Formats: sequence, structure tokens, C-alpha cells
Amino acid sequence: MIVTLIEKMYSFLWGDLVKIPLPGGSSLGISLIIILLVPAGIYFTIRTRFLPVRMFPDMVHALVEKKSDKNNLSAFQTLIVSTATRVGMGNLVGVVAAISAGGAGAIFWMWVLALIGSSTAFIEATLAQIYKEKDPLYGGYRGGPAYYIHHYWEEKQGRKRKKVLLSVLFAISGLICWCGISQVISNSVTASFENAFNIPPLYTTIVLVAVAAVIVLRKNATVKVLDFLVPVMAVCYFAITLFIIAMNLGSMPGVFKRIFEEAFGIRQVAAGGFGAVLMNGVKRGLFSNEAGSGSAPCAAAAAECDQPVKAGFVQALGVFVDTIVICSCTAMIMLLAPEDLVSGLYGMELLQTAMRYHLGEFGVIFIAATLFMFSFSTFLGILFYARSNVAYLFGDNWASQTGYKIIALVMLFIGGIAAYTFVWDLGDVGIGLMTIFNIFMLYLLGEKPSGN
Repeated sequence: MIVTLIEKMYSFLWGDLVKIPLPGGSSLGISLIIILLVPAGIYFTIRTRFLPVRMFPDMVHALVEKKSDKNNLSAFQTLIVSTATRVGMGNLVGVVAAISAGGAGAIFWMWVLALIGSSTAFIEATLAQIYKEKDPLYGGYRGGPAYYIHHYWEEKQGRKRKKVLLSVLFAISGLICWCGISQVISNSVTASFENAFNIPPLYTTIVLVAVAAVIVLRKNATVKVLDFLVPVMAVCYFAITLFIIAMNLGSMPGVFKRIFEEAFGIRQVAAGGFGAVLMNGVKRGLFSNEAGSGSAPCAAAAAECDQPVKAGFVQALGVFVDTIVICSCTAMIMLLAPEDLVSGLYGMELLQTAMRYHLGEFGVIFIAATLFMFSFSTFLGILFYARSNVAYLFGDNWASQTGYKIIALVMLFIGGIAAYTFVWDLGDVGIGLMTIFNIFMLYLLGEKPSGN
């Protein structure tokens, strides 16, 4: 019953709501989420006068914003938290899924989504800063869509509200999404460790859950761990990719040619594959950079900034780092392997086979370790996000905060020992619902932020 409901909701959110006929008898299916996010990204890009390009130096400069209270988070620390979730499952499993289903051209559409998504990320992060609140439990600040939606309706109605329905729905959707992602995280990690080291999934799961529990059940250990883990894993992954590119420098023109040819279906016209290329690139691009979904604002609200737009700049930069840099690394690793070697392969088997080609058995071990770090950091990041939503729904108390963490740890354990085909759908349903509630409010509140 529950599985059927999830599948129907997934189909409604991500299925083909509109079909556009294409030459050759094929069609381009467009989902509800794409109808919401892509026009929003274009609209905010125009409204901010192409902020991702025009104000890129300001985005970088915002990283050095200082904080006056040691209990608060700096703008850079909130970038680390949001990057932990962006530079995670979407960058490995998501990119692999996009290329497996849509071919190399899907990467081009992920790049396009990153450019327009940066503007959306700027708007929602700035709003989170404007409406942030003091956090009496963890110290510092908290906020996110649940809070700026709440404040909007209070201002509109001219009276205080204990709860706002739209905020409640957003908060619940977020908690559902992050539980689904928890299962995907552990399932991907255990599968890669079994392939690389022949370690039974149960053993990997126990270690993963135990380490996660030690960190997340302590008051403020999450940010400290992410401050170290995220920069290290990102730099190592980027360095290995540069090494692989250097080894295959002569093949790079062919790779880019393939990306651009497949992006517009030139190589798939006969098979009518353009729709699959576009939709897989757009869908996984949206899932990876999270712009418009309302996740990253939960981190942006925690930053101490003298101007709200600085938090917006930092999160816009985070979209660039996620997709243009890290997602492209995964794509290059796969596309620089011979096509006949990886033909017919899907998922992590495709990426591990490509890494074995480039770096031998070390490559398989490296990608398993990288997936562990990426996934682990994602889990820590989503539990940081969950703080604000749990507090909005249940108030400021340790019982509800700890209760959700335990539920997430249970989901992490379940996902590690059993592969449920609907867990990706559960995560997609959650993020889809979050997006609907958040985008609706961004249009209403989007007048407040200014890109100067």
C-alpha cells in the first residue's frame, strides 16, 4: 500500500506531465518538478541580471566573512554543510544514473541547470538569512523555508500564528526526503564495499551506523567533522580526476565532442533519444545541486552575516562547486574509459569499472572510499538540515531532535542490509514536495533579495 502510494506520487511529480512531439516520431516528456524549477531558475537569473556570471567574484569574496561569536557558524562553514549534501550522492550515484540512462549529453544539461540554479539558490538562501531565528538548543541561528513561509503568512495576515500549514507540509516533506536518502546512502556504500573488498553488507552497515551515531548524537560534533571531511574528500577527488585527465589528455576533445553531440540528440536522433538525454540530465542536475528544493537554506540560515545577500552568494557558489566541478569529475572519469568497456553497465558497477581501467585495483578501492566519505558527509549534512524542521514541528526540545536522529539511523541500517527499489523514489518524492512548497513562496518573497 505504502509502496504503491510512493510510486504514484513519484509518477505525479517526476513523470511526464506534458509531452512535446519531436521530429522522428519521438517525444519530450516534461515533469511537474521541471516545469516548476527550470522557469524559476530562468526567471531569477533574469531578475538578478545573470548574477552567477556578473557577481562571481563577490561569491568568492563572501567566503571570508568573519563571525563575531564562536557559537555561530561562518558563511564558509554553512557552505561546508550544504556542500556535504550536494557533493554526495548526487555527484557519484546521481551522475552515474544520469549517464547510464541518458548518455554523455546528460552532463551538458546538468551544467545548464547549475548556471540557472545558482540564481534560485541565491534567492532562497538570502530569504533564509532574512527570516532566521535564534536556536536555543544548539546555539547560533536556525531557519529555512518553513520559517520564511511562516513569517510571510504572519505578515500577510497581520497576526501571530503558532503554525502555518504550508510550513508544516514543507517540514514533513523534508524529513521524509532525508529518511529516504539515508537508505540510499547506506545501500550504495555497502554495495561498493562488497564489490571492492568482498565485505558482507551487514558488517559495513554496522560500522557505518555506529560511526554516524557517535557523531550525530553529540550536540555540535556534526559541523566539526564536516569542516575537516568535506574539504579533504573534495580536494582528493578533484586531484585524482586531474591526474586521470592528464593521463588521457589526447582524448579530452573527443569527450567534449561526445557530450555536446549527445546533449542535443545528434547521435540518438534515429532512436529518438533526445528526450531521455535532456530529462535525465535535468532531473539528476536538480537532485544534485538542490537549488530550489529548500534544503540548503536550512544551512544558510545558520550563518552569521552582516548582510543577508552574502549567505546567498555563498550558496550560489555552492551550486557551481557541486555541478560544474565535482559532478564533472565523475563524468570525466566515466567518459574517458573506452565505450566498449563500459557499454551495458549501470550504476556503481559502471563507475568502478571505469576507475579500474584508469588506476587498476587502486581505482576501485579509491572510489569505494570516496563514496563512503561522500555518503557519510551527506548523512551528517541532512541531519543538520533536519534540526530546523524538527524544531518547527515539535518545538525546542532534545527529545524530538534525538528521536529523529534515531529514526534516521534506523533507516541508515535498513538501507544497508536490504536493497529496496523504491528508496530512490522516496527521496525524489520528498524533494519534489519540498520543491513545490518552496518555489511557490520564492515567487511571492523573491522581491526581497537583491543582487545589487
